[in-house]
Amino acid sequence: MASNADAFLGRWRLISSEGFEDYMKELDVGIAMRKIGNVAKPDIIISKDGDKFLVKTESTFKKHEFCFRLGETFDEDTIDGRKTKTLITLDDDNVLTQHQQWNGKETTITRKIVDGKMIVECAMNGVKCTRVYQKA
Repeated sequence: MASNADAFLGRWRLISSEGFEDYMKELDVGIAMRKIGNVAKPDIIISKDGDKFLVKTESTFKKHEFCFRLGETFDEDTIDGRKTKTLITLDDDNVLTQHQQWNGKETTITRKIVDGKMIVECAMNGVKCTRVYQKA
């Protein structure tokens, strides 16, 4: 299958989440933010303007957005307050990989479309979390 980032475009609603609390702990997210993160059921809206992508996260607690171009490193202010150097790439299997680095630490977030759902896998130091979104 040829890679096509357009498969990710649209509004996605969180339907399941496993291991998110442990992953947030590994990121050093404070307890108050983790509690909110665990109950939030965010929508993710991915849109595109030319070669630039916009990713918006909306929940009852917080709104957040960032822009990127595939293969270009950018400065990202994450929803949990980290300032990262981030690189997002798309491979031949149509997997979007987001690599964040900050303060000597790093984490990887992958997104792929499986059976019409967006599967988001987050990993840091062997701690993994899987969040599943469906088109809203």
